[in-house]
Amino acid sequence: MKNIYVCALALLALMILSSDESRGQGVVTTPLSYISTIAPAAASITVDQAVEDALHDNPEIRAAVRRLTLAQRKSTTARSLDDPMLMVRDWDTPITKPWDLNQAQLMISLQQTFPNKQKRDLRGKLSEDDAQIASDELESLRQEVAANVRETCAALMRNADEMRLHNQQAAVLNQALSATLAEYTTGKVAQSDVLRAQMALTRLSEHLIELEEERDAARAQLNTLMGRSPDEAKEIEGSYRIAEALPSIDELKRIAIEHRPELAVLRKQIARAGDEGQLARLTMKPDLTLAGGYMLMPTGSMSRNAYMAELTMNLPWLNRARHDEEAKQSDAATEVAQSELAARTSTVFLEIRQAEIVMRSAQRRVKLYRDTLLPQAETAFKASTAAYQNNRGEFTNLIDSQNLLLDIRTAMYKALADSDSGSAQLERAIGAALPATHSTNTTTDKSNFNIERTNK
Repeated sequence: MKNIYVCALALLALMILSSDESRGQGVVTTPLSYISTIAPAAASITVDQAVEDALHDNPEIRAAVRRLTLAQRKSTTARSLDDPMLMVRDWDTPITKPWDLNQAQLMISLQQTFPNKQKRDLRGKLSEDDAQIASDELESLRQEVAANVRETCAALMRNADEMRLHNQQAAVLNQALSATLAEYTTGKVAQSDVLRAQMALTRLSEHLIELEEERDAARAQLNTLMGRSPDEAKEIEGSYRIAEALPSIDELKRIAIEHRPELAVLRKQIARAGDEGQLARLTMKPDLTLAGGYMLMPTGSMSRNAYMAELTMNLPWLNRARHDEEAKQSDAATEVAQSELAARTSTVFLEIRQAEIVMRSAQRRVKLYRDTLLPQAETAFKASTAAYQNNRGEFTNLIDSQNLLLDIRTAMYKALADSDSGSAQLERAIGAALPATHSTNTTTDKSNFNIERTNK
């Protein structure tokens, strides 16, 4: 059985070599199942364009815009008077002759209630507070969506880099497999080397499935944020954004207090609760209702035409317990809003610190990978390749050095994406843009090395 397996591998190697020689090539064509398949129809878009489209077309933002418009419309009617009342009254109509209106008194009157002017002004101010709260909530949602778009774009850029790296790895391993098969037929390498190369190449299939799953999930997320169909193909143009220098933690906290929309909402709610308390106390001032009307008296009266004037006033001090309790409820609402502001401020400061830690750690990893680990791994791979080509190194060492290079490059891409995502999270935490940033290109990967032993 073992001899049959060995003969089959030898026959496969001979078929590959004869096919390559007929084409004038010495490298086995990479199997298509190991190469990433990015749809050629995928539309390209920059991060800034994606953010702009999301801020314009995101369904949640559109709903928040409509809520703001509604709140603004309400503020225009808050100071308006209640509708006037028209009254028609028929008096003293005889029951025995209900149709004889000449024996009845007919009155037509018009009345209007005039609330205290301070009450009307406070109601208008409360409505304006509601509109401002809706505006701050809209800004908070816009910042949240923009941060999510940037994080998703960073994930897509990292995925594209890993896809490119996957294809390079597949080409190198396929070249190694071709060379190993060629040498296996002549007895220069062991069967274990062939199986190891085949296993390494096959494992890339699993890696490709994971990459395509991550890509499709990120595309669906980005399309949803942009208000588009989740199945649209999108490719991100551009590079990772890296903050050159971060302000101090105290400066970041100060910026957040001034610009974070959620904190502005809570401060406005505190002011609104105070206005509600003041309005509750103003209910002790009575409202006046004026009415005037015309009266048609019964036939035979000294004067058939008369008028009616009426002044009505409510008496809130006779219901003082209710109004005092309403004022206390408003005071309690103010204290609740103040507590929520303190708690939310503490949470914002924690978000700032966490995002800062992520950014600084990612930047340190990028520097470590780019300046130290990546050059070392590339040097080790070159050395392993040269040793293998000159029959002074083992194939297993070549595969191990290539896998190490793959891991370090993948880790560097993740660190770059983490730094970009961290900057988006930090900007979301402070509610404002960070200072000057720069873009980092990742298209500096070395070309594939030729793996072919010399004949000795």
